[in-house]
Amino acid sequence: MANNVIFTIEGGLGKSIMATAILKVIKKQYKKANIIVVTGYPDVFVGNPNVNKVLQQQQAVGFYKNYIHNKDTKVFVTDPYTTSDFITESNHLLKIWCDILGLTYNGELPEIFLSKGEKEYFAPFYKLDKPIIAIQPNGGAIGQPLKYSWSRDLPASVVNEVVAQFKNDYSILHIKREDQLIYENTIGALDSWRSIAIMLTLSAKRLLIDSSSMHIATALNLPSVVGWIGTNPKVFGYDMHTNIIANEPTKEVNIERNSYTKYSLYEDISTLPYNNFNEIFDTQSIINALK
Repeated sequence: MANNVIFTIEGGLGKSIMATAILKVIKKQYKKANIIVVTGYPDVFVGNPNVNKVLQQQQAVGFYKNYIHNKDTKVFVTDPYTTSDFITESNHLLKIWCDILGLTYNGELPEIFLSKGEKEYFAPFYKLDKPIIAIQPNGGAIGQPLKYSWSRDLPASVVNEVVAQFKNDYSILHIKREDQLIYENTIGALDSWRSIAIMLTLSAKRLLIDSSSMHIATALNLPSVVGWIGTNPKVFGYDMHTNIIANEPTKEVNIERNSYTKYSLYEDISTLPYNNFNEIFDTQSIINALK
């Protein structure tokens, strides 16, 4: 049994949150090992009892000497996004990830740990006069060139109908980047993701997409309504949520694509396979699910 286990995670915030489920599997198989996580989002693992040390990718100076050279070490660095099962959408990402690492997946889900101090500090900021509906209609990290990507984001028409339906009875907190669309009758939630996590625990309802907030909600066991367009809940989603899948495309878009996947997360409206944005979702089904 290895003395050190190194688990490296490439990708964004949502992927690091998903990786906490893999970490649980690693801990079960390597109970006595010193587990080291290398990630771009070390704060995902704050308070996690399954990890001994967390390093940001840029902090890996002397990594080989300190953790691998002449040591009994197991290294998990393989990215599941490069596998056939992921590209062909044959299984859930967590199962695929475990399979390629030689681990046994038994339905483990992501988890994050929020401290009492964090909750006491952030909760007053979300004390409002009405119950909270949290929405994240647009995804992507800071610096993403597109403010709206049809393959992942909710159309503005859907968001506006949802807001109109619930604005009188709820405070609608909009999880967003500073450069993303602003919706009337919503309050922008632009704080750190850990603050957003606390806000989600205080919310009465949640409308999300395949992005970080959906994985945060899962890690906190908060069932939500999740809209899916170009990505697949079979691969990225969770059964605890009400997963609403977009309607079938209504037109062909003849685009030559240098990719193994049908769509990317960042798609310009020139590739939209619908005649108009209203064809993407049955908005009433989203409203009914939130009710």
